[in-house]
This record gives sequence, structure tokens and C-alpha cells, in this order.
Amino acid sequence: MKQRIEKINELIKREMSQIIVREIEAPDGSLITITRVETSEDLSDAKILISIFPFSHSKKVLFILLKRIGEIQGFLNRRLAMRPLPRIRFVIDETEEKASQIEHVLNKIKKES
Repeated sequence: MKQRIEKINELIKREMSQIIVREIEAPDGSLITITRVETSEDLSDAKILISIFPFSHSKKVLFILLKRIGEIQGFLNRRLAMRPLPRIRFVIDETEEKASQIEHVLNKIKKES
């Protein structure tokens, strides 16, 4: 079952990436990346973690995605040949931002030494 979920996660990630590139107009200078997908074991829910560069555009991009989530879900449903179809939700992946903050602190400590 775990391998099946991993394959489904990769399939959803690939399809959602194409949908976002073709259908979503990101604010100028923004880059939206799907970092990973976490599908529930019963396939009812798929959490799509996205990274947005620059991070300052995160709220604006998330608002755009949430505003069109029904339409995006429809695009995905037409592309997937599986049942049940997971209901998607978008979550900001803050891993890169947190890593950047840690790196900034470490560089500051290094300069002070």
C-alpha cells in the first residue's frame, strides 16, 4: 500500500505541476514549485506542499490558488484515471524559508567570531 501511495503522490505532483504552469497566472517574478504531495491512505485527501519564490509572494499566490481550487480540482480530476479522486488542498512549504533564516543566523555568528 505504501508503494501505491508514493506512486499516486508522484502522479499528482507531476499533473499538478503541469496544471499550475498552464492555468495559473502567478504574480510577476514569482516561481511556484510543488515540493511534495502527501495523500491520505484512504485516498480521500491530498495535501500539496508548495514553495514560492520570493517567499514574500506566498500569501498572494496561495490566495490565487485557493480562489481557483475548484477549477484546479476539476483539471486534476479529468487528468487522473483513478478512483477515488483525492480532494486537494494547498499548503505553503516553509522549509526553504526556515533554512534561509538559519543560514542567515549562522553567517552572522560566523562574522562576529
